[in-house]
Amino acid sequence: MGRYGVDDFSRFLMAVAFIFLLLNLIFRTGWFYILAIVVLAYCYYRILSKNHDKRYTENIKYTYYRDKAVNIFKREKSHMQQRKTHHIYTCGKCKQKIRIPKGKGKIQVTCPKCGFQFVKKS
Repeated sequence: MGRYGVDDFSRFLMAVAFIFLLLNLIFRTGWFYILAIVVLAYCYYRILSKNHDKRYTENIKYTYYRDKAVNIFKREKSHMQQRKTHHIYTCGKCKQKIRIPKGKGKIQVTCPKCGFQFVKKS
């Protein structure tokens, strides 16, 4: 009664510990086993903790960084799909990414963020 329980961060820690155990089976070194035990110990400490506020803030931080990483991969996937029909250029002044349709020849591009103009082949 009164324990924090399993959340997303705890599940992630369990998966990391499992990966370390698999790496220990593959490479036969004791370091991966020790890392797996340490990660599992911390995971169970979190699960059995009675400090709900601290565990909740840890889970919020984890979900923030996880979502940030997922969004980076989604953005890169979207860019790879758009490369079939568009060129993606970076503004030389403010580093804003600008999408230009392919097949238009040389065009003058105006950055929507800072107004910097440059010529690129589309």
